[in-house]
Amino acid sequence: MTRQALSHQIPRDAVEGAVDGRHPGRSVLRLLGLRRGRVTAAVAFFALKDTPLWLLPVVTSAIIDVVVAGGPLTTLWLWAGIAVVALLQNYPNHVMYTRLFMGTVRSIGADLRNALAARLQSLSIGFHTRANSAIVQTKVVRDVENVEVMLQQVSHPLLSATMVALGAIVMTAINVPAFLPVYALAIPLAVLLRAILNQRSRERNETFRREVEQFSARVGEMATLMPITRAHGLEQTAVSRVAVGAEGVRSAGLRLDVMNGSFASLSWVSLQLLTVGCLVLAAWVSVSGWLPITPGQVVLLSSYFTLLTGSATNLLMLLPVVARGTESVRSIAEVMQEPDLEHNEGKRRVDRVAGELALEAVGYRYPDADGPALDGVDLTIRPGETVAFVGSSGSGKSTLLNLVLGFLRPSSGRVRLDGTDMEDLDLRTFRRFVSVVPQESVLFEGTIRENIAYGLGDVSDERVLAALRDANALEIVEALPDGWHTVVGERGARLSGGQRQRLSIARALVRDPRVLLLDEATSALDPESEAKVRRALERLMAGRTTLVVAHRLSTIRSADRIVVLERGRIVEIGSHDELVAAGGRYAELHRVQSA
Repeated sequence: MTRQALSHQIPRDAVEGAVDGRHPGRSVLRLLGLRRGRVTAAVAFFALKDTPLWLLPVVTSAIIDVVVAGGPLTTLWLWAGIAVVALLQNYPNHVMYTRLFMGTVRSIGADLRNALAARLQSLSIGFHTRANSAIVQTKVVRDVENVEVMLQQVSHPLLSATMVALGAIVMTAINVPAFLPVYALAIPLAVLLRAILNQRSRERNETFRREVEQFSARVGEMATLMPITRAHGLEQTAVSRVAVGAEGVRSAGLRLDVMNGSFASLSWVSLQLLTVGCLVLAAWVSVSGWLPITPGQVVLLSSYFTLLTGSATNLLMLLPVVARGTESVRSIAEVMQEPDLEHNEGKRRVDRVAGELALEAVGYRYPDADGPALDGVDLTIRPGETVAFVGSSGSGKSTLLNLVLGFLRPSSGRVRLDGTDMEDLDLRTFRRFVSVVPQESVLFEGTIRENIAYGLGDVSDERVLAALRDANALEIVEALPDGWHTVVGERGARLSGGQRQRLSIARALVRDPRVLLLDEATSALDPESEAKVRRALERLMAGRTTLVVAHRLSTIRSADRIVVLERGRIVEIGSHDELVAAGGRYAELHRVQSA
């Protein structure tokens, strides 16, 4: 990001504080207020460029009166000159208004997306486990776009209506002050129409948003399950599931469109009847002699009322856009105001890690679970020690790793790092000393080198090359025509599972971690790939505190200690040989796998 772009950013806390799902309209004003200088300047340029809108009825009125009176021509040329100047100044001032205000709108969009991204990084892993990624993506992309569209489409008519109203009131007060009360007729009518639409519009926009989010989730699910769907010949089932979601979006959208169309027609007819009524009233007052109104002033009053009712009509027509935008503000607020945060601010930084980990009477229970995932776990892992965790599914292995990473916080007990309670540490700084190699390595759309050096900034070629070599991954790079500049595809789709896993190990090696977490790192590989990955893992684990979760007991024979978990409790601890000789749960697992 360039220094100029950074200078336009608003602090994330300010953006988060501006968004309140209970008051979306107020939230939009707060977001604009974060750039009040640019907004104020934009409004000033708008007032100048929009001068012809309220001034031309005055010019028209004066010229008609000159024609009726038969002169003088000098007055005609004077008003003509005023009209020309007013029209010509519109161009430069309109360009400045667009540059300032639309630039502000785009900046607000960027602020919201950046704040959402930062907030998502601050939310706990529990939130991300519950949340659907497609719905989160919809909030960051579609809902922010709706807010931008609302500001773009509503700001001009709203400012224009304001300028017209001020100009009309001032000029009418100067020319025909007795006619001012007639303008007030448009206000209660507009308020009444707005009240008719308000509640139903909010309900139907919320229904439509929910349907779109559910449809996004269905499409994301379809994309994820594509290999399974095709392998089992379930294409029509997948299409039918998406079709149900598409029908929900269609029906909810149509109900919203019919309501908006009905309201638009009602608004237009009502306000046009008012316009005709104003013209007839002004003409009748002039002809009857009730007030000394000239023909030019009849045109002036009619023109202003036409402008006022036209502005009101335009604003009322935009209420569906406003309703959609405010509903999107509520949607964005669901993330901005989500309380399930990982709290790190103000806690002690971790600048050095020796690698000692201690779990003291640690218990953890997932929300709404019948029982604890971990129950009274006591375990101390020495610096540089390799400890493996085995047990049946649901025994608590992955929960224990997530507690060590700080993704979960203990429901009871404590986890210590080098003697310090991790509750007191800024876990973001601790994780800089940690590398994780999961069962399925995740690579992003980019080159091999970019994936390995991800997040490290300027890393030397020698360091990347050494990591590739130690991970047994150099042969992968050398076999590719573009070497490490080869783009791996989304999630590394152009590489095999073994190749992705070795690159993942290279990514861990280049960071030189003090703590290493291996979560089923070889379980999904064929024997040949597994052998290469295991040799790479041996280099990676050397001298580092390593926690290994494995189902294949053959992969953990060399671990310093093996911890056997069942129903969230430690039932055995020892080396491979000790546990086999003990004849307990581990020995039973070993016999089953050996057979």
